[in-house]
Amino acid sequence: MAVLAAGALTATGLVTNAEAADVNVAKNAGFESGLADWTCSGGSGTTVSSPVHGGTAALKATPAGQDNAKCTQTVAVRPDSTYTLSSWVQGGYAYIGASGTGTTDVSTWSPGSSSWTQLTTSFKTGPSTTSVTVYTHGWYGQAAYLADDISVSGPDGGGGTDPAPEIPAAPAGLTVGATTPSSIALSWNAVSGATGYTVYKDGAKVTTSTGTSATITGLAADTAYRFAVTATNAAGESVKSATVSGRTAQSGGNPNPGTSVPKHAVTGYWQNFNNGATVQKLSDVPANYDIIAVSFADATTTPGAVTFNLDTAGLNGYTVDQFKADIKAKQAAGKNVIISVGGEKGSVSVNSDASATNFANSVYSLIQEYGFNGVDIDLENGLNATYMTKALRSLSQKAGSGLVITMAPQTIDMQSTSGEYFKTALGIKDILTVVNMQYYNSGSMLGCDGKVYSQGSVDFLTALACIQLEGGLDPSQVGLGVPASTSGAGSGYVSPSIVNAALDCLAVGTNCGTFKPAKTYPGLRGAMTWSTNWDATSGNAWSNAVAPHVHGLP
Repeated sequence: MAVLAAGALTATGLVTNAEAADVNVAKNAGFESGLADWTCSGGSGTTVSSPVHGGTAALKATPAGQDNAKCTQTVAVRPDSTYTLSSWVQGGYAYIGASGTGTTDVSTWSPGSSSWTQLTTSFKTGPSTTSVTVYTHGWYGQAAYLADDISVSGPDGGGGTDPAPEIPAAPAGLTVGATTPSSIALSWNAVSGATGYTVYKDGAKVTTSTGTSATITGLAADTAYRFAVTATNAAGESVKSATVSGRTAQSGGNPNPGTSVPKHAVTGYWQNFNNGATVQKLSDVPANYDIIAVSFADATTTPGAVTFNLDTAGLNGYTVDQFKADIKAKQAAGKNVIISVGGEKGSVSVNSDASATNFANSVYSLIQEYGFNGVDIDLENGLNATYMTKALRSLSQKAGSGLVITMAPQTIDMQSTSGEYFKTALGIKDILTVVNMQYYNSGSMLGCDGKVYSQGSVDFLTALACIQLEGGLDPSQVGLGVPASTSGAGSGYVSPSIVNAALDCLAVGTNCGTFKPAKTYPGLRGAMTWSTNWDATSGNAWSNAVAPHVHGLP
C-alpha cells in the first residue's frame, strides 16, 4: 500500500509540474486591431489591408531621414526560458529582434523581398527577466517594409496570448463583376479574422482565395450560375454568404440579350402579384406589347440593392424556370422584357456612391440571372438625380449598348427641368430609351404654355408631354402613360380614343383639343399602360385599340 501511495503521489507531482504548452506571448501579432499594443517611431507605422500574409491586416512602416521606422512591443516572459521570435516580412530591408533579454539580445534581417519571407531567431531570458522588448525596423533611406503574423513563442510569462481565433462571420457584399462567355468575376467584403475564402458555384466548392475576389472559369456561355462564399481561418469555416446570380456572356455577343425597341413602341407593366386583375404568365401578354416591365424588383437590406422574387403562389404556381423560358420566348419574338424598380410601395433609395454601386451591381445581376433587357425606374417616393445617374451609367457600362432604360415619373416630377426625375432623364439622355410619364392619379398641372390642365383630356396629355418634348428630351424618348381601365388607377383613366387622339396631335398635328403644339413630333415613341393584367381583365380592349395606332404612327 505504501508503494501504491508513493506511486500516486508521483503521478500527481508529474501533472502539477508539467510544462505548459508554448504560446505566442506577442499581442495583436497579426495587426488585426491596427497598431494596438505596438509603438512605432515618428509615426512611421500604419496598417494596410493589402498585401497581407494572414488575416485582414499587416504592418507597413516607412523609414524617413534618421528614422528607421522601428515598431516595438514589450512582452511578458518567464525567466530562464527560451523563445522563438519570427515574423513574415515583405518590401524593403526588414529587421526583427529582441532586447532586454537578460542574456544576449538578438536580431535578424532581410535585404528586401517582393513576396512574403519568414525571418526567425531565438533568445533565452535571464534568471530574473520578466519582460522583453521585441521590435521590427527597416533601414535608412530604404523603401517601406511590411510585417505580419509576428510570433514570440515560448512559455507564458503571465501576460497570456491573443485569444484563439473564432470562426469568422459570413462575407457580405458578394457581387458579380466582369463576365466573358466562359468566366465570371466575383468580389466581396473582407471579414475580420479570416485568413482565406471558399467560393461555391451552384452549391459545390469551386475555388479558394486569400483575397476578396476570384474569377470562376471554365463556364458555359450564356448560362446562369449561383454563387456563395465563405470565410475561413484556423478555427473553421463560416456559414455561406447570401447567394448571388451571374450569367456568362453570349459567345461572340453582348452579355445583355438586347433586342431593338421599335421606333414606335407600346409598354405594359406585368404584375408579379395578384390584386384582383387577371393573373398572367408572361406568355399570356399579347404580342401588341413591345416592352414588358416586370413589376417589381424588391428592396434588400443593402442600401440601393434590389432583388427579384417571383410570386409563384400568387401566380397560380408559375415557376422561375417557366418565367425565364417565357422571357426568352418574348425576346425571340422581338420583345423586350425589363425589370421595374419602385412602384407605389417601392422603398429603394439611391442616395450615395455606395448605394449607386449596389443598385447597378444588383440590377446587372438580375439581368444576368433572368435575361432581362433592361430596367425601368418607377420610384414614386423620391429620386436623387446625381446618384441615380451614376447608377444607370454604371449599369450601362456593365450591360452594354443594348440596355433598355425606361422611366415612369409622376406628372409633378416632370413639370420642370430642375426636378430630380427630369434631371436624371437629361443626365442619361444618350442611353435613355423612353420616359412614360404617368398621366393619372394626378391633380391639375401646368402645360408647356403655362396654362393649367386637368387630367382626363387630350389637352392634359398633349400639353404636359410638350414640356418634355421642349425641355430637352428627344421625341423618341417620350411616351404617354395611362391606365388600361378604370380599375388600373384611382383617377385619370381616359378611353383609348383619347390616347390615340393625343398621339395624333403630337405626331402629326391632328385631333388636338384646345391645346395645339407649335410643331409636330413624328418620332414620338408611343404609349404605356398600367397594366397588362388590367388590360386582360377588360378583354385587352386598351392594347387592341392603342397598339395598332402606335405602330401606325409615321
